[in-house]
Amino acid sequence: MSIRKALTLALVAAALVAGGVFYGLVVLLDCKEIESTTQLDAKTLFDLMKLSFGVVAGAGALVALVVAYRRQRVDEVGAHREATRLHTERFSQAVDKLGSDSPAVRLGGVHALAGLADDAPTQDLRQTCIDVLCAYLRLPFPADPGDLSDPLPDGTSPTAERRDAHQDKKDRYRALREVRHTILRLIGDHYRIPKDAGRSWQGCNLDLTGVTIDGRMDFNGAVFSGGTVSFDNARFSGGTVSFQSARFSGSDVSFMGATFAGSDVYFTGATFAGGTVPFSGVVTFTAAMFSCGTVSFTSVTFSSGLVSFVGAKSTGGTVSFMGVMGPVPSTGFQ
Repeated sequence: MSIRKALTLALVAAALVAGGVFYGLVVLLDCKEIESTTQLDAKTLFDLMKLSFGVVAGAGALVALVVAYRRQRVDEVGAHREATRLHTERFSQAVDKLGSDSPAVRLGGVHALAGLADDAPTQDLRQTCIDVLCAYLRLPFPADPGDLSDPLPDGTSPTAERRDAHQDKKDRYRALREVRHTILRLIGDHYRIPKDAGRSWQGCNLDLTGVTIDGRMDFNGAVFSGGTVSFDNARFSGGTVSFQSARFSGSDVSFMGATFAGSDVYFTGATFAGGTVPFSGVVTFTAAMFSCGTVSFTSVTFSSGLVSFVGAKSTGGTVSFMGVMGPVPSTGFQ
């Protein structure tokens, strides 16, 4: 509604109120059987004038309130638009950093995006920042060049130039690996922050489909209380992944088709219930592969919801349900 229309409506309303007041006075005077207005003395006329001015003043106050409200709304919309514009500018700069050839600049872009997610004016903008960080983890990355053999397969020793080139590749691999591990650490940190805090990412979606986790990922004490978390077709290779004391309540967490190879994954003390809040989500390990590693559900509490291992396979790995409270899910391992 425009300000002009609002003012017009306010004036019309004031006029109607004034007319109603005077009509009421006429009716009141008629009820008292006052025969004509000539019987009204100066004091009565003065009182009527004061009443009229009061009605006009009330109308003016109403108009002032309408104008103030409209101005406040315009200011709020303008402030939100400005905050969104600044967020978009900072977002573009952070994404540019993620595309840099320098691992150090990429690392700065990661922290910039995490900070933007914390300060995002809307939940949708926060989710966008998180989506970009997850997308970075899904990108292909250079393989570990390993150690340079000496002697080489042809029986010769590597030259100094070749050694330096190999070391440069190894250093770059480690630097880019640190960027990825920093993203995982920031995600875990934000899922431990209470949901009512402004910087919490609880309730947001995490799409880590197909990622390779080749180091430590710490979700110790994290709370999954909404949203969807996908580790579908992820590969846990080396290192330790901890969901110890994590709480799953109302969130769908999927490890469908994930491969646990040489990595230790711990759900020790995790709760699939959320205390007094019923667990209405789903945690699925459907078609997951457990090989050459340890997946521990020691002292986990299952109270409701669905935890599925349908079609999961264990080939040399260890899956432990020691001390589980509540119904132990059927693994269906093949």
